[in-house]
Amino acid sequence: MQQWARFAILGAMFVTAYLLILAWQKDYGHAAPAPQQQAAVVTAHDVSADLPNAQNATAASDLPQANVTASQATETPSVSQQLISVQTDLYHLWINPKGGDIVRIELLSHDESKDSNKPFVMLESDAKRTYVAQSGLIGLNGPDSSRGGRPMYDVEKTAYTLADAKSIASKDGKTQQVLTVPLVFKTPEGVEVIKSFTFTQGDYPITVKHQVINRSQQNWQGQMFGQLKRDNSDDPGKSSQGIFTLGTYLGGAWGTPDAHYNKLKFSNFNDEKLNVDAKGGWVAMVQHYFVSAWIPGNLKLTQADGQPYTAKLESRQSADHMNIMGFTSPVINVPAGTSMEVDAKLYSGPKIQSELKDLAAGLNQTVDYGWLWPIAKLLFLGLQFFHNLVGNWGWSIILLTILVKAILWPLSSKSYRSMAKMRVIAPEMQRMKEEFGEDRMRFSQEMMALYKREQVNPLSGCLPLLLQMPIFLALYWVLMESVELRHAPWLGWIQDLSAMDPWFILPLIMGVTMFVQQMLNPQPTDPMQAKVFRIMPIMFTVFMLFFPAGLVLYWIVNNSITILQQWFINKGVEKDRLNKVEPSA
Repeated sequence: MQQWARFAILGAMFVTAYLLILAWQKDYGHAAPAPQQQAAVVTAHDVSADLPNAQNATAASDLPQANVTASQATETPSVSQQLISVQTDLYHLWINPKGGDIVRIELLSHDESKDSNKPFVMLESDAKRTYVAQSGLIGLNGPDSSRGGRPMYDVEKTAYTLADAKSIASKDGKTQQVLTVPLVFKTPEGVEVIKSFTFTQGDYPITVKHQVINRSQQNWQGQMFGQLKRDNSDDPGKSSQGIFTLGTYLGGAWGTPDAHYNKLKFSNFNDEKLNVDAKGGWVAMVQHYFVSAWIPGNLKLTQADGQPYTAKLESRQSADHMNIMGFTSPVINVPAGTSMEVDAKLYSGPKIQSELKDLAAGLNQTVDYGWLWPIAKLLFLGLQFFHNLVGNWGWSIILLTILVKAILWPLSSKSYRSMAKMRVIAPEMQRMKEEFGEDRMRFSQEMMALYKREQVNPLSGCLPLLLQMPIFLALYWVLMESVELRHAPWLGWIQDLSAMDPWFILPLIMGVTMFVQQMLNPQPTDPMQAKVFRIMPIMFTVFMLFFPAGLVLYWIVNNSITILQQWFINKGVEKDRLNKVEPSA
């Protein structure tokens, strides 16, 4: 029976290691791209290709002709002359007035890498990578459907900051600056299209609104679209630290009120093409720690309140292998002499769960904690609670570990008490093995009688590890998926809890705690088992060399508390035995 217990413990430890290795293989198994020089400016080349087809398109003019000839591309002015620069407290982005697409976003609150002092580039359109957020009006009269390509919008100026904010909004009792960047396009027939981008201080969502003022003599008809267009380049959020390179899920995702979260790999954009009508849905492109998403908004006709509209969610791949995911609104009719407004929200930034949850149902699930998500979410909430108290994620991990150990204390104490009894009766078991070793049946009978007499359950030693396994794995996903812990320092040499310990100090300390803990457990009577158990601390130390420092910190604190718990229980059991008093008395 004791042998089976030891094999169960070994099995649980190997399963834990195996699952962690699988997680690393999934997240870290891709080669890092070679470092490239960042372009000095954003190239303002036309990115109008691959716009969606309008509903009930019958004329050639309904299909946008977005391709640009080589001569046109070479004549395009540089960013400093043409692109519209917008800088807020969170963003520095550029809008191409041809089409009104966002062709570059820099996240000012997130560095490209630890201490790089360079903002993380979310969207860009240059020789290195194409990843843009496009929007416009297609359809019978939509300016993005004309034979002339994307419309060239007029702008008041080419640089905006929060100092240009025109209005003040109130949120949670605080005032916020609201910046609106208007782009205007007028047709010879008398239709005016005002495309505006609204930025709110402290918020990542951008409201993109199209207002059509029909001063012509004809009915105007069109549809709004919004889409993300991305090539197959690697995730720029991958880390090159350690012998692994980080790369969690990179691909598309979408959701509706009925199906909150669905993944769609880039490789499946054609074979499993998305084509869903939904009110209150969203489409997104997901990468490690960050996400870009379009959320269809409201439609407002003249003298009517804005109402959510049913949008068609779509995905496709272009002939040049661009991955495209977006939405189109229903056909909108604007009679002569009237106007309409249609909008959507664009989110392009860190995967902050509270903000994503408020935007659309299921969008917060782009923070993917895997199959242990219920435990992971509880752990994250616990970390957030302690972080609000102490202001440091490292100390929050320590406090969370203490809380988890306190919750599991009654169950683990019972198990450790049984293990302490096993340790006390180990000499008796060794004597029995020497006396009855040749007669395995007799030895098993005597051993079972000893267990019964001493009220020992040899399998109870598996319980602490089995309880810790899902918590350990769930915390791994919390560290890997929660942008709040990206580049989060603890103290001293640990300046990024989501990355490996650069000096391997924490893994070595963890190995020592595991060795001490093992010394407090009953030692195997079988020489081979004893050898395997002695090797286990070394094996786990090697495993932990390349795991996030925050995960190793959790294991150190967990082991340290376990050592104290086991030591006191062992002393109590030994004292009870010396006094010939049962521990339960």
